[in-house]
Amino acid sequence: MTDWLTVIPGDAPLIVAFPHTGTNIPADIEARMVDPWRARKDADWWIDRLYAFATELGATTVRTAISRSVIDVNRDPSGQSLYPGMTTTGLCPTETFDGEPLYREGQEPDAVEIERRRTEFFDPYHAALTAQIERLSANGPVVLYDAHSIRSHVPRLFDGQLPQFNIGDNGGATCDPALTAAVEAACIASGDSHVVNGRFKGGWTTRHYGQPHGPQAAERRARGDRASKNVVHAIQMELACRGYVDEPTETNASTWPTPFIDERAAPMRATLRNVLTAARDFAISQRA
Repeated sequence: MTDWLTVIPGDAPLIVAFPHTGTNIPADIEARMVDPWRARKDADWWIDRLYAFATELGATTVRTAISRSVIDVNRDPSGQSLYPGMTTTGLCPTETFDGEPLYREGQEPDAVEIERRRTEFFDPYHAALTAQIERLSANGPVVLYDAHSIRSHVPRLFDGQLPQFNIGDNGGATCDPALTAAVEAACIASGDSHVVNGRFKGGWTTRHYGQPHGPQAAERRARGDRASKNVVHAIQMELACRGYVDEPTETNASTWPTPFIDERAAPMRATLRNVLTAARDFAISQRA
């Protein structure tokens, strides 16, 4: 691996991906940005720490330390929008979620630089993810769980307060309904708000890798096969940050991010342990 890409292999048929927890920005890129804090504001803060228990469940974890402001590894590399007609950020964002410019005037990355960043960061991240999917799915179906978080209030992206748990399977296209139901049940049990396929239906990772029927699905069904190779059930979880940290009334360099405190995050971590256990057990059941 590299100094910015970390893979911890596990034996369970579960992969947890962390595409947006990174805050590393190469010095030459940061020098062109308006504000170092602004460049890191929209990270999925502390999510890798929140899910630190995942390896205890036998899950494989894949994490990039590169900031999403450098390149967003959960965006379509072609540049096509995941949410046509809605406000979103691109492969190499030029503005924050709040619409603030990331770069000094005239310093934005051009097409050549975007391609260079894709080769340097995007491609290796997805090569690592693909390698783990291939390793685990060779023995039967696997679940890919894409872990995210966002501030509870981002008016430019959504109205009002975001539900606590935002489950995405792209309208049922990226995983078996039974997986979504199992994840949803664990969220309901917490007593907190949730939604399935609300504002966040699943990013490029979920949509690209989610193949709940695998290749040659019709032929396999005709043979009565169940636990076949290369079947990937992909699901995204977008958490509202208030579930595990205290969100400030006003977001600025002196108030955000708030620190991660284990005791404060404990209830959310308990729910997420149930969520990942349900996802792992679903995958195991598909191999029976």
